[in-house]
Amino acid sequence: MHFKKRTHTCGELCESNIGQQVVLNGWVDTRRDLGGVIFIDLRDRYGITQIVFEPSYNTKAHQNGGELRSEFVISIEGRVRKRPEGTENPNIPTGQVDIMVDRVVILNKSLTPPFQIKDNVDVNEDIRLKYRYLDLRRKEMQDNLLLRHRMYQIARKYFDENNFVEIETPVLMKSTPEGARDFLVPSRQHKGRFYALPQSPQQYKQLLMVAGFDRYFQIVKCFRDEDLRADRQPEFTQIDVEMSFADVDDVLEVMEGLMIKLFWELKNVVINSPIPRLKFDEAMEKYGSDKPDLRFGLEMVTLNQVFNETEFKVFKDSLVNDGIITGLLVKGCGDYTRNQLDTLTDFCKKLGAGGLIWMRVKHDILEAPVAKFLSEDEKKNLIKTLKAENGDLIFILTGKRNKTLSIMGSLRLEMGKRLELIKADSGDKLLWVTDFPLLEWDEDEKRFFAMHHPFTSPKTEDIELLSSDPGKVKARAYDLVLNGNEIAGGSIRIHDAALQSKMFKSLGISDEEANLKFGFLMNAFKYGAPPHGGIAFGFDRLAMLFSESNSIREVIAFPKTASGMSLMDEAPSIVDEVQLKELHIKIR
Repeated sequence: MHFKKRTHTCGELCESNIGQQVVLNGWVDTRRDLGGVIFIDLRDRYGITQIVFEPSYNTKAHQNGGELRSEFVISIEGRVRKRPEGTENPNIPTGQVDIMVDRVVILNKSLTPPFQIKDNVDVNEDIRLKYRYLDLRRKEMQDNLLLRHRMYQIARKYFDENNFVEIETPVLMKSTPEGARDFLVPSRQHKGRFYALPQSPQQYKQLLMVAGFDRYFQIVKCFRDEDLRADRQPEFTQIDVEMSFADVDDVLEVMEGLMIKLFWELKNVVINSPIPRLKFDEAMEKYGSDKPDLRFGLEMVTLNQVFNETEFKVFKDSLVNDGIITGLLVKGCGDYTRNQLDTLTDFCKKLGAGGLIWMRVKHDILEAPVAKFLSEDEKKNLIKTLKAENGDLIFILTGKRNKTLSIMGSLRLEMGKRLELIKADSGDKLLWVTDFPLLEWDEDEKRFFAMHHPFTSPKTEDIELLSSDPGKVKARAYDLVLNGNEIAGGSIRIHDAALQSKMFKSLGISDEEANLKFGFLMNAFKYGAPPHGGIAFGFDRLAMLFSESNSIREVIAFPKTASGMSLMDEAPSIVDEVQLKELHIKIR
């Protein structure tokens, strides 16, 4: 099976190579037999080249070419010629030439693949994942992974140029279950003890700041044992960043530089800096989301002032209980049928709303089932506040603040889809969301949880509220949003042991528990920790958005299913009884 080393890839031959003797290696992509002349598209990761087996040119090569089938691995030697007039293929870089084959060596035969190796193949995703090594031969999958590769290189080059040091952190660490569930790894040498796989290198990167490294980054694997969805995997990749002597503006400025580089080098798109910023409260009131999609308008409007003296019981009760009344004006949809409005009402009810109030604007008046409960002034003020005109449709929701705003935000997105408001030329919209609440209340457990993580610094002016009114404390935290997707999140960290202890108390974590889980970090803070902050990019989600894929599974070489299974190698799998015995584990 002797074959010559390739002289070219399958994506580079052009008219300047005509007349040359070349050697190509690759896979048989398609085969066509036209009156005895065999045409084969030979494929490798660089592209496709047409090769020709013609009996009058080389009888032996033609006979051997007759054996070739889809996905055979072959090596060919032959002469480059200009394609006959009318047979050129302008859709591929090699489309002006083909190769007259002098010699072919079959390096490996192939069974008939379970699906065609072509883009947009109509096949169940489970089959694609089972035969992932075949799925990855498809051009669109290879393009996705090559794009991901370029993203790695751009990020590494950018951080290196900006004095960041790439430092690897441990994959086997101490379990600190504050947040998602840890993956646990039993220790053979220490009976009954476990390592955890890191949900993020959070504590290590803060320790690196204490160690004086000033600027750290890492493209790192992280692990969370949680229920999955399209953009979640049990193992995922982050661009992890930390900076000493930095405030919010410093972190944001460095990250904007990275986004400018990525957009220019991957999409040839200019991103203007500074990227717009919205405070959390404003984002919720305008868009009903802490990751708003700004590619279309349709902004929500808070209507509490319009109804501050209302006698309409639904609104009155809401205002008395510190609730919110939020409105959405949908231009030109006043002719929606009752059936369409009922469908949208059901949409809101499924998300937890008590109901959806709708009003049509006709002949300068409001036409609605609730209109009789509103005063004339309220109706006029509502039209004026929303800038409503004849033919428009108004939606109103009322109730607890964040829940109500979130439901209206979902309705906004639904109307954006129905009205096809996101156009081909809408462009990419980036946004920083800042000033998040530091804590969020869990009604079931009757305690506060950290909205980001327990090392997030409160705003300096809010520190006193940690003792008196923790729910009102704002964090020095920030998220980067792209087209309605959160792609990065971070914060300025607590670097003072006393403040960190105060934060733990607000979370209901005792001194003993804090020492058990985070003692090594707390001790480090006592030895001169600098002010520091950082951020982590969801690398998989970023690659998904740049490749315009619908799922992060499309940009990960060997992903898991929604249930956390790897269909290709059948992980997780049953292990040998001997292994379990060595680990002092018994399965019941």
